Amino acid sequence: MKGLYILLFISLLTLCGSCKKDLLNIENPNTPTTDVFWKTEEDAQRGVNSIYAMFYKPALWSRWIYFRLDLTSDEGFSKSPWIELGDWTRFQYVNYNFGEGNVFTWKDTYKAIFRCNQVLDNVPNITFADPVKKDRILGQAKFLRALHYYYAALLWENAPLVLKTSKPDDLPLQSTLAEVWAQVEKDLKEALEVLPVEWDDNNVGRPTKGAVNAYLARAYMQQHKWAEAKQALDYFFTGEGNGKYSLVSDFQDNFTHTNENNSESVFEIQFSDVNKTPEDADGPGQMMSSQRAQFFAPRSIGWSDGQARYWIVDEFKKERTVDGNIDPRLRYTLFYPALEADFGDKVYGRSWQWDANEAWFRKYARDYFRDNEDYYAQNNFRMVRYADILLLYAEVLNELGGTSEAITYVDQVRSRVGLPNLAVNHAAATQDANAFRERLKMERELELCGESVRWADLKRWGDLETQEKVAAVAERDPDFKNFVVGKHIRLPIPQIEVLNNPNLKQNSGY
Repeated sequence: MKGLYILLFISLLTLCGSCKKDLLNIENPNTPTTDVFWKTEEDAQRGVNSIYAMFYKPALWSRWIYFRLDLTSDEGFSKSPWIELGDWTRFQYVNYNFGEGNVFTWKDTYKAIFRCNQVLDNVPNITFADPVKKDRILGQAKFLRALHYYYAALLWENAPLVLKTSKPDDLPLQSTLAEVWAQVEKDLKEALEVLPVEWDDNNVGRPTKGAVNAYLARAYMQQHKWAEAKQALDYFFTGEGNGKYSLVSDFQDNFTHTNENNSESVFEIQFSDVNKTPEDADGPGQMMSSQRAQFFAPRSIGWSDGQARYWIVDEFKKERTVDGNIDPRLRYTLFYPALEADFGDKVYGRSWQWDANEAWFRKYARDYFRDNEDYYAQNNFRMVRYADILLLYAEVLNELGGTSEAITYVDQVRSRVGLPNLAVNHAAATQDANAFRERLKMERELELCGESVRWADLKRWGDLETQEKVAAVAERDPDFKNFVVGKHIRLPIPQIEVLNNPNLKQNSGY
């Protein structure tokens, strides 16, 4: 069992705000109040571990956030019989209080932030024998708060900044997207000062300097702060991270449970099937698994609420490897009608009835050892891979005028799967910054499809900013015919939040 699992299992607590004792003065040892908690190093460790527990909530990285980041992009769509669920992947937002599409993810994002704030407010008052340990606990809380605000910025943009432990009657002020990004940067830069280059084996899964620099670069890039992003990414090539990461030889190893936390991993969520409990269980026995595979699995294998667009299959087949073969990434990225003919693979080991031009996400599926799916997938989700870092660095270099230098980083990713250097089949992309940028968009798609980065990419590239550009996206994904420029670039703030807080204003267009 992974070391971090053990620590989480013994310390996942629901850390409640202070409350008055009842007349019998009976304390529940499983829900300590703040007047007895936050006293010891062990309390601090339990407190920071409780933040990681939020990854396992269905509203976040266990299930629903993939609908927002993958299916809403041009990679995926939903034909779910649950019509309202499907509508929230095709920009048909009617009920802004729809739980699975909006409210639950908002709520659990702020619950995670609440737990971060508890650590940041209380741990400074605890005496530690080793100040380095204290700093690292605070650094983890700052990184995780930044991470949750990063995704809030991608989804809602104008999310209120709550930077102190909240109380039930708080009415947080509206924040602008620029203010949210500034806070993300601040938290990450402070975390960077205290988090280590690597952790020992018992703490694998906690953020390193590499993870912090990766998210710092991502935040800068979403704002087109290319020089600052390069400085963050330099860590991997000329800084302390140089030589600590590499591409694994087998592309599939990035998505199974058999080679996790490998040399390509920069940050990943440590999923496990140790607790096969109900999805709404809390505390030490809560579910710690991913439900992504269950909801994205093909018909009769899982719930089949989300699938991939077929245009991606066509893109994979436009270019052959140096040996004349199909790009091997297609095999482990998608299920599609010709999978058995192309690679000899069936769908979860069985013959399958296909609709025309149909595709499903294969990454993080467990067909390599199962013939069905359930709610307890143990595959770690790779939030950042080194392949992504290489492609981000190439993008930054290109934007700073270094197209010729950027090419080598794209070629490293292509070489791993046997594709020729970029210059062989895409000579124009090696000679012009605009052509390189357009080719890089497809290089990222072929490498990172289904890894929850495409929505951020589309926003960063400006592909959703004009009707003409959206029309081009709609040629790949008809759902974008519903996209309203200036409105659907962000989600609506849950209406219940706007009604209950006079300091909040609904996002533009809603």
